[in-house]
Amino acid sequence: MTQSPRALKSNLLRAVIDTMDTRTLDLGLLVTLEALLAERNVTRAARRLNLSQPALSARLARLREAFGDPLLIPAQRGMVLTQRALELMQPLHEALESIRHVVEQGASIDPATMRATLVIAASDYVQYALLARYSVALRAEAPMVRIAWRALDVMALTTQLERGEVDLALAAPEHAPAAMRQRRLYEEGYAVIARQGHPTVQGGLDLDVFCALDHVVVSPQGGGFAGPTDAALEAIGRRRTVVLSTPSFLIVPEIVSRSDMIALIPRRITEGWSGRLQVLEPPLTIPGFVIASIWHERTTTHPAQSWLRDRLAALA
Repeated sequence: MTQSPRALKSNLLRAVIDTMDTRTLDLGLLVTLEALLAERNVTRAARRLNLSQPALSARLARLREAFGDPLLIPAQRGMVLTQRALELMQPLHEALESIRHVVEQGASIDPATMRATLVIAASDYVQYALLARYSVALRAEAPMVRIAWRALDVMALTTQLERGEVDLALAAPEHAPAAMRQRRLYEEGYAVIARQGHPTVQGGLDLDVFCALDHVVVSPQGGGFAGPTDAALEAIGRRRTVVLSTPSFLIVPEIVSRSDMIALIPRRITEGWSGRLQVLEPPLTIPGFVIASIWHERTTTHPAQSWLRDRLAALA
């Protein structure tokens, strides 16, 4: 029989309680244990909890005594979890999230006084196109909120969201792990850029000139010389000349502004370059892409997290 969410959380909490000596533990120690299991490093966990390393080491000693288990064992790099620690990790996190939800439920949000830390994983393109404006807006609206940007790692995203290492990811919807929530933010298209004063490009661009000119292409993994544009050209029997590949969109406008090379880049990156670049319509149809926000189910009803997601969606 499938358990209700309330029953499941109750059983998770009971699983934690049953494995410890409750006479020697308090809620603060359980929060400490959650951080240690997530970070697997005393120094990082101490930083996360705003504690000194000796203070955290003393707490770890108390936890080991209470559980009758080492919990974390020193290894060549950081620490590894014992089997008992691995079994505790998920139910402990779920139990503490339930407590946080009870405490925060119904709390009104005042952005001016709200304290929160938001960790966002995004590509350099999204950081430039959206997160820069978002971070500036929050400084005025919610000055006590801290934001940490992290590079998007699609392969590690599920683990990062489950462990709480990342609160929100911004990526294409197809990169969202199946178990996560997502919300469509915006659709992006491409534009051609060429430098002002380009000897061949003067306010317009036909397909023949487009194919003949030297191109800069972005290859996120590095080393590639083809992308969606080349697939679209191949479909109509044409090819372009790619002479430079870079892993980042952000350097492309600078390169193009200093040369006779051209490039296709997301339109939002062209903002602010009108004095040095021509921004032109592509001479063929290039499929765009969608950016969505992605988060773990446990933060869906969290008042601060919900407000921060809504504010991002409004800005996007």
